Amino acid sequence: MRFRLHVKWPPFWIWGVGVIPQGMLVVSGMDLMGQRSGANRRAHRTDEFEYDELIVRRGQPFDIRLQLRQPYDPELHRVCLELLIGPTPQVSKATHILVPVGAPLPGLGWSAEVTDSTDDSLSLRVSTAPTAVIGKYRFSVKTRSPAGEYQMPFDPRNEIYILFNPWCREDAVYLPHDDWLEEYVLNESGRIYYGTESQIGERTWNYGQFDKGILDACLYILDRRGMPHSGRGDPINVSRVVSAMVNSLDDNGVLVGNWTGDYSRGTNPSAWVGSVDILRQYHRTGYPVLYGQCWVFAGVVTILRCFGIATRTVTNYNSAHDTDVSLTMDIYFDENMKPLERLNADSVWNFHVWNDCWMTRPDLPSGYDGWQVVDATPQETSSGIFCCGPCSVEAIKNGLVYLKYDAPFIFAEVNSDNVYWQRQADGTYKIVYVEEKAIGHLISTKAVGSHERHDVTDIYKHPEGTRQARGVDSARGAGPLTHAARLACPPQSHHLKHLRVPHPPHPVSPDLVSCTATPPSPPSHPELPDTQPPLYPQPFCDPGCPSPWAAAPPPPPGSLTPSLPPAAQSVRMVVSYPEYQPHLVDQAALMLSISGKVAQTGQVLAKQHSFRLRTPDLTLTVRGPDTRVL
Repeated sequence: MRFRLHVKWPPFWIWGVGVIPQGMLVVSGMDLMGQRSGANRRAHRTDEFEYDELIVRRGQPFDIRLQLRQPYDPELHRVCLELLIGPTPQVSKATHILVPVGAPLPGLGWSAEVTDSTDDSLSLRVSTAPTAVIGKYRFSVKTRSPAGEYQMPFDPRNEIYILFNPWCREDAVYLPHDDWLEEYVLNESGRIYYGTESQIGERTWNYGQFDKGILDACLYILDRRGMPHSGRGDPINVSRVVSAMVNSLDDNGVLVGNWTGDYSRGTNPSAWVGSVDILRQYHRTGYPVLYGQCWVFAGVVTILRCFGIATRTVTNYNSAHDTDVSLTMDIYFDENMKPLERLNADSVWNFHVWNDCWMTRPDLPSGYDGWQVVDATPQETSSGIFCCGPCSVEAIKNGLVYLKYDAPFIFAEVNSDNVYWQRQADGTYKIVYVEEKAIGHLISTKAVGSHERHDVTDIYKHPEGTRQARGVDSARGAGPLTHAARLACPPQSHHLKHLRVPHPPHPVSPDLVSCTATPPSPPSHPELPDTQPPLYPQPFCDPGCPSPWAAAPPPPPGSLTPSLPPAAQSVRMVVSYPEYQPHLVDQAALMLSISGKVAQTGQVLAKQHSFRLRTPDLTLTVRGPDTRVL
């Protein structure tokens, strides 16, 4: 005869749970091994984050240890990890994750395996899906045993951050270059270029993506936008939301743009040296920070590095701002070639800064993965919101302006022409000059592994004169200015050969500009083989970035209408410092427009040139040693 002995153990109490039957598998504690110097953080390259919590990258395993009140028996016990993110977690939205230990979830990419067990602990290796939602997860454990089911209470100390993983091949942000990963994900400082193409300046910028509190500030930005957590696993969506939220328009985002020169209510954009103070202030107060301009917006967008997306700042010189999707910079003059400012909505910035970020584009045809333009400077709306991108750089290079997002606008920034329109006597407007190759020069970013400037123009544009570059011209046909309209423009038999701006040692020199007109060769007009028709230059100054004073008053009329004699020679026009000084702002940058007309043929000549003035040197003289006792 066989007997079975049943022992009934008394129940016990766990605070926050209640009475627990004896024999139930109870998890009394959890060690996520999140120490900065620990194996998890080092393996996931998150040890630079100034956080004590576990921070991991998706698609890569990490180790944890569970403390138990009794030995784990795989025959009797079932353990399930539970991760939740967002206010209303749902399994169908991948915001409520249940991971059975020892039983991988088919097709979901999550798994947990036992690596070791003792009488009072269970060691697990957990793998997250390479498509997992990024953010801060609440983490708990469920168990099942013959005595019943147990749910470990949620503890804020057991929260886990999961980020994008550019080291994981299955992740949409995978980048297969170790030196690029070091530069564009892990490097906390960089260079941002400004000035003009002939006077390139640079400033150091502290991205600070690993500083204490910055990761939470970055996630707060997504929350402020109301971005659904279920969409936070897609870098396309995340980068687009960041583009919208870094500027304050529409949604009370991070930074207020200001190009007026009056920064009395906030911080001069030139005074910022990094993103950390801006992000901390926004997170602390919830109010937009005053003030930013393009390089500040771009510096803050590198919070994408904090999320794990390779990101860099890019500066485009002679950058066009197309306001009407015409893919051209349209400049209007009256009958006397005086600019019509009420019609001149398009502008050319002496420089503009945006960001490249690296990701795949499954929403586009094959071949458009890699660098994507993301621009947070509020210029034009996209689907009704002030944001721009992500847009494939390869699509821009090949003139595919029909691909999302915002390809026509970005294409115009680097590839458009200056088109000069003149009002005729009957009130109509006629194209009188097309200035090609004037836009998108010396597109620059910091070189990988050094502080040198790296020219990336070749990834944005085909070399001038090549078959591919000529093919891109068809993109301009997508705008209102058709090829037929260009052909109606008079032939350009004369041209401005030089537009030179001397660079004085300080900004008070009156000499600003000189230009030279060169006769054609062979002569276009045999009856005037040795003559150069008169040229009437008319300059006006305006800044290289948008502002309310976009058209500064021109110099006195007497200096605006010199006639060039028949032989080519230079003519100098003088603009005094008091005339342009009130219109200078931080970068001391001006744009000069020169236009003229050939008397005999009616041909119009025009050219624009951006430059910045050299600011005075600051000299400090030490008169003697400091003898004070501290």
